[in-house]
Amino acid sequence: MSSELRVWRFKQRYSELRTNPLRTIWVRMRFDRFLYQKEKSVGERLLLFPLYLLSLPYGGAVRARSLFYSLGLLKTRTLACPVISIGNITVGGTGKTPLVMALAKGLMERGISVAILSRGYKGKMVSKAVVSDGRAIFLSPEESGDEPFLMARACRGIPVLVGKDRFTNGRIALQQFGVRGLLLDDGYQHLSLYRNINILLIDSHIGFGDHTLLPRGILREPLSHIRRTDIFLLTKVENPQTVQPLERKIHQIHPSPQVFHSHYEPVSLVSPNDDEEGLDSLKGRKILALSGIANPAYFTSMLRKCGAEIIGEAIFPDHHPYTPEDLSSLEKKSKRADCIVATEKDMVKLKELDIRHLPIRALRVKVKIWEEGEFYQRIMKIF
Repeated sequence: MSSELRVWRFKQRYSELRTNPLRTIWVRMRFDRFLYQKEKSVGERLLLFPLYLLSLPYGGAVRARSLFYSLGLLKTRTLACPVISIGNITVGGTGKTPLVMALAKGLMERGISVAILSRGYKGKMVSKAVVSDGRAIFLSPEESGDEPFLMARACRGIPVLVGKDRFTNGRIALQQFGVRGLLLDDGYQHLSLYRNINILLIDSHIGFGDHTLLPRGILREPLSHIRRTDIFLLTKVENPQTVQPLERKIHQIHPSPQVFHSHYEPVSLVSPNDDEEGLDSLKGRKILALSGIANPAYFTSMLRKCGAEIIGEAIFPDHHPYTPEDLSSLEKKSKRADCIVATEKDMVKLKELDIRHLPIRALRVKVKIWEEGEFYQRIMKIF
């Protein structure tokens, strides 16, 4: 397809956007994927030029904020324990939440008690900061946000707190739970809190997109700001040898830190009642893949590797709030399927609705770091 035709189709689809919420969702997903493309034609770059103009003041504001913190004009506060930040420099899913959960459990296994501090993306503003004390869960997914709730449910014995003021929440965690360390979920841009280790996650499939800032591209900060990083972790890496070009790009900007590699390993299927099934139940079955994440293709590829026959995909935007209308749509799409398989993050929100009539399961995955021994050796130095 020529670049002119792609641009024409893009404009046509936007002109069709009126009040149809399903079309709104569709356009948003298409536009997100468009921005994630690493290479764009001349016509596509011209189409995005207005967004490039908007990215200039955005970039100026981000650079000014970073400079003010480095000069001490904006204050960084320090908590009385080691703090580890897990974040990214791009929008969308690089795998922060799975890594936070894996790191929290890994440190607990090594005798280090930690609490997780999350800002609670798209959660309601509530007065309570504690999502979980490690035993009981006190907030719903709607109140805390889907990811903090998922972490609270998956990380037994590990307190989870939510809120924008992570210094205050960190003090609460220290006073109430006596933890020895704190994990900042999505903390790379949270410069108001000192961190002992900055872990930056980079999706090995997407990298830095086409290296442009929001809203023109997917960068939340200029690439030069990766110099704040202490540890790089490339995610979705099936073979570390294949990501060497991305590693060279990273080391051109910030040569000192070590680069680690990780991938996701499917563990089991989980029912809405949290009953687990073996992955063998996927082999040869007709599956409708359901996801509301930044990179649905990777999720679908994992299902195929488990032996599933993918007969269709139900793709929604990242952090999509599911509605009864969505369930009606899923029911129609799943008529030829033996089962609907969703991500665990999506299952958290779907369970808030009545899904008893749907044959639905969630795929449970865990993060595997290729150089796990070296990775934890580096982390443990701060304790």
